[in-house]
Amino acid sequence: MNQMEPSTFPKRGAWPARVAAMVLVVLGFIPFAAFLPVGLEMPGLGAQLRDWGTGSLLTVGVGVLAWLSSRRGHWPSIGRRRRHPLSLENRLVLVSLGALMLYALVATIVFSRRPLLIDELAQLWQAQRYAEWRLSIPAPPHREFFSFLHLVDTGDAIYAQFPPGGPFMLWLGVLAGMPWMVGPVCGALCVWMFARIARAAEPAASDGWVLGATLLFAATPFAVFMFGSYMNHVTALLWILLAVVALAQLVQDDSTALPRMSAEAARTRADTPGKFPRRLFLSIREIRGTAVVLSLLLGLGFGMAATIRPLDAFAFALPAALWLVARAGRSPRRWVENIVAGCGVALPFAAMMYVNLQTTGHPLLFGYEVLWGTTHGLGFHAVPWGQPHTPLRGLALAALYQWRLQSYLFETPFPSLILPVVSLFLAKRVNSLDRYLLASSALVVLFYLLYWHDGFYLGPRFVVPLLPALVLWTARVPRVVAERVRSAHLRSGVAAALGFGVVGALVFNLPVRIASYRAGLTSMRVDYAGAAEQAGVRNSLVLVRESWGAQLVARLWALGVSRPRTESIYRGVDACNLEMEISSLEREGLRGRAAEARLAVLLARDSAVVVKSTLTPDPTERMRSDVQYAPVCLQRIEDDLAGFLHYAPLRLVTTGGNVYARDLQARDSLLLSKYPESRVYLLKRAGTRVDDRLVYLLLNRDSLHTAWRGAH
Repeated sequence: MNQMEPSTFPKRGAWPARVAAMVLVVLGFIPFAAFLPVGLEMPGLGAQLRDWGTGSLLTVGVGVLAWLSSRRGHWPSIGRRRRHPLSLENRLVLVSLGALMLYALVATIVFSRRPLLIDELAQLWQAQRYAEWRLSIPAPPHREFFSFLHLVDTGDAIYAQFPPGGPFMLWLGVLAGMPWMVGPVCGALCVWMFARIARAAEPAASDGWVLGATLLFAATPFAVFMFGSYMNHVTALLWILLAVVALAQLVQDDSTALPRMSAEAARTRADTPGKFPRRLFLSIREIRGTAVVLSLLLGLGFGMAATIRPLDAFAFALPAALWLVARAGRSPRRWVENIVAGCGVALPFAAMMYVNLQTTGHPLLFGYEVLWGTTHGLGFHAVPWGQPHTPLRGLALAALYQWRLQSYLFETPFPSLILPVVSLFLAKRVNSLDRYLLASSALVVLFYLLYWHDGFYLGPRFVVPLLPALVLWTARVPRVVAERVRSAHLRSGVAAALGFGVVGALVFNLPVRIASYRAGLTSMRVDYAGAAEQAGVRNSLVLVRESWGAQLVARLWALGVSRPRTESIYRGVDACNLEMEISSLEREGLRGRAAEARLAVLLARDSAVVVKSTLTPDPTERMRSDVQYAPVCLQRIEDDLAGFLHYAPLRLVTTGGNVYARDLQARDSLLLSKYPESRVYLLKRAGTRVDDRLVYLLLNRDSLHTAWRGAH
């Protein structure tokens, strides 16, 4: 796409910016989740407020000192800048390449080039299946040994619960042998796209401002960490930004998209009966190729984003559609562009529907609905495991996302949202592109207010689509201050305060954040393929020792208990009572509704009195203080205390010929009969620390059968 020329977007009143500022103030500066009784927590709120107070005072102090120094003539003045030898386009390319290297460095050093969240694991697993040219794999006879969260295994086929677009993007990385580079590459392309949006939003700004805004977007900490991950928010944002750039260029100046009608065309139009289809047919010849390409890119962008994160795509596509329809209402020729854009949307959407049809059985049914039911969707209703999602809880969630942005967005020593709020409040006018971005951002906030799940990973990940608007308005702070503040001394103070914010982020907050991310999710970073190769374990059956709680959940799934009911039962029943009841159901062969009915009785008895277990290191397990634990339960507790692993990362190992299965003690006999010739290993840690070395214990089949008979 060629560099965008300065646009001619009409500017109107600033009321949309004022409204956006007020929404940010209400949601971002009031900790609703801390005092509303909706079951959301804000740990460390007091310490966070103290840190913000200290950081804000220091920032103001630096600004005041700079103001005083400027008044006394001690503040250095900046001379006139020389023209840079490189064009803006070349400098933006260099910024994008630098961003690519930064994100790749973060992916390597901070995240160990591995998927760490279960969402990333499931989507990479699906991408690996795509690389095998399969949309799903057949379900094994005993799926409890191989299942993990976010895999749909309730029928005859197994596939990930997510829309196919995210795994498709990772599939490109799998084919290249570097799936970890998908995020950095998409992040660098997002930087390049944002530069076009910045130029379109501020056509009168200098090249230096466009470059600075692009650098700010590229270096925004929230974006940097997200772009270094496997999260599908990154790939969805790329396609959304592509659509926004195409939209901006398509509508920036109608004279560039459509030429004036020639005299001959005007006469033809005048002589043509006023029927819409006929006029539309004649208008096709008047459309330039550039407009068609832009319309197609616009549609493809929104369509691809919809195959990754449908809500995010719809939040940006709906205002764009209204804009294009209103624009086409003034000229039938514009409907040709809209039809082309619609075709662009339809292509990836049709591919997604085909994948859904082959997996879930319905073109508009997604895997997460198969797993979690209709309660997974938007609206105020009971969440999958029973807790009600009310309007009050939705408000608290929306506010919690903005509150977290105060820290995670820029990592400044003061609340980060102060910066865009200042620009929004002081703006004199906003153009049509600004109004579009603000409307789309408002829909993002609204949609996730209606969604029950608290999306927290590397920050408030559900609001990643807000990045373009937030960064754009933050980049405008110096320009807005220059317009509104006449005193050069006061402007010097503001500049010094902003500079201190950058220094505070780099020196104080970012090192802590990086150390926290590097130390987290250690068990997901292990090179299991390399460990097996080093231990000489090949073409074997490897039993992976998970926590007792994880085993109970997998066994509930195998009994045909739905995912929502499993969550409710596991959260509300004593672990030993659950162990004994599951074993009884397995012996009796009860599954599905019959098993759920039996377990419901247990849930009703235990739910009011269970607490977090103090007997094991797994914080998800529950206990009743009045339960006398059976020997088998005491053995499971000892196993937990000896250390355990997470099974899901091992499902991504594709080398060595090993079959990795969850260790389920006596039920392992089902697997041993399926792999009669394979050597059997138990994979566990050498100690209880999460970074203790891995140990592959060679097991004797006869000894295993003897031990299992003795245990029962």
